[in-house]
Amino acid sequence: MINHKLTKSEIVNKVFDNVYNKYDLMNDIMSFGTHRLWKKSLVTWVNPRPDDKILDVASGTGDIAKLCSEYTNNKSSITCIEPNQKMLSLGKKKLSNLDNLKWVLSPAEKIPFKNNTFDFYIISFGIRNVNDINKSLEEAYRVLKNGGRFFCLEFSKVENEILDKIYKNYSKLIPNIGKFIVGDNMPYKYLVESIERFYNQEEFSEIISQNKFSNVYYRNLNNGVASIHSGWKID
Repeated sequence: MINHKLTKSEIVNKVFDNVYNKYDLMNDIMSFGTHRLWKKSLVTWVNPRPDDKILDVASGTGDIAKLCSEYTNNKSSITCIEPNQKMLSLGKKKLSNLDNLKWVLSPAEKIPFKNNTFDFYIISFGIRNVNDINKSLEEAYRVLKNGGRFFCLEFSKVENEILDKIYKNYSKLIPNIGKFIVGDNMPYKYLVESIERFYNQEEFSEIISQNKFSNVYYRNLNNGVASIHSGWKID
């Protein structure tokens, strides 16, 4: 059961403490592997180059970092920021063969790097879990170089009415799947609730724009089950 007396960051930390060792497996099961295609679409849109400095926030077990590294023949500099120690340790172990990755335990609201450091800021399925979305976006803007670009892959709102009904009915099954695979349905009740509460595409685009980013727009994936948002830092 989700204890709503806890802060959001405490709830999220508890969720990932419970699921970290089955995190990748559950992502594959819940999305029928589609999350891998979404992440590849994200990295293709980012189009990183070998000399780029990339910040992967809420990096989880490092899927985005791995894809960005492969895309640049392991020549880009990638910093993975993850607020949960168990998830970070698992990602670091999983990608220990990549020496162009750096791992940092930190929340998105307080990134321990100087202004104007990175070419790209990427956050994948993490923005809805932050404690303060505006502070997180403020930090994203701060650490990006002038001309740097923000990317966010996140669950969104399905725009097809029939598909939306199917998706919502399927979502009701996810906590039971989590109970079977992980032994606990609480993390997946939180997952479903957090997706339902998150902004639609236009609302989130407006929030990104309000935090100084320019040329903000998005691409829907699978009729809006997920979407990729992008914005530029142009001082």
